[in-house]
Amino acid sequence: MVLQLTLACWDYDRTQAIEHGRVRPEGIDLTFLNYRVEEIFFRQLRYQEFDVSECSLSSYVLTLNHPNPPFIAIPVFPSRMFRHRSIYINTNSGISKPEDLRGKKIGTPEYNMTAGVWQRGVLQDDYGVAPDSMEWFQGAVEFSKEPRHEKLKFAVPETLRLSTIPSGKNLSQMLADGELDAVFSASQPSSYSKHSHVQRLFPNFKQVEQDYFKRTNIMPIMHVIIIKRSVYDANPWVARTLQKAFAASLEYAYEAVEERSALRYILPWLEDHLLETRATMGDRYWQDGLKENRHVLDKFLEYSYKQGLAKKRHQPEDLFAPNCLESFVL
Repeated sequence: MVLQLTLACWDYDRTQAIEHGRVRPEGIDLTFLNYRVEEIFFRQLRYQEFDVSECSLSSYVLTLNHPNPPFIAIPVFPSRMFRHRSIYINTNSGISKPEDLRGKKIGTPEYNMTAGVWQRGVLQDDYGVAPDSMEWFQGAVEFSKEPRHEKLKFAVPETLRLSTIPSGKNLSQMLADGELDAVFSASQPSSYSKHSHVQRLFPNFKQVEQDYFKRTNIMPIMHVIIIKRSVYDANPWVARTLQKAFAASLEYAYEAVEERSALRYILPWLEDHLLETRATMGDRYWQDGLKENRHVLDKFLEYSYKQGLAKKRHQPEDLFAPNCLESFVL
């Protein structure tokens, strides 16, 4: 009997083979739902609408605070991104280097979002700027008639100054108007392209991020694939089957980016970019799996715990279905 499941995930190059049916997980009739990640996270974390979905890594770790966690993950990471580039500043606030953020007013969509966890952790590790040395304001990045609420609640550390922006306000405009000194975000605030005094903290972000990778061997994980616990408990085999399907789909993405008879992507100098990336990060610069990413996950879990989000200091193995962590040998 074929198991019918829904998978909510953005249509990345590494997932398109699953979306289009070139890769079919054995024993599963999969309905691929291509939504923006913000919609997926909201609907899954609030209402558990999907059998399988992409999820914010930080949000998934927060669900483990629950005595009966509603999800279990597989070591597949559809989104990874360096986040130095995603810190935006008002240059009129006297900020020219990371250390200048101390004592400043910082906006963030949700304090517990994955990008922010990485950004705060890197600032503390590399520049000595602690999260509680800044004042935090959370809310919608752009104008919205509806306020942005946290998808998951967490206990705010006593030393942290965190508040919600007033109704009708948004982080992008507040940054441009000088009500905020900086915005830590995943998306780019629209004020960045409209106002010359809204700039990146790291204008040379490519150089900074490459240096970070060379020092740490970390390309930050943003999202992870999760399965509803009820689905997994009834059908534990789906975890490994889905893991294999995502691995096959990733190979199609590598194949496409290496094609040279015709460009598969609208980047004229894709070849140069690929050569540079491989020179910095190696041939298999994008990898799933626990073994390949243990050090990345361990650093994130360290940050989550130190920042008062995770209630315990998890180990990477704690995150995943056990049957995804080993395989048979002939």
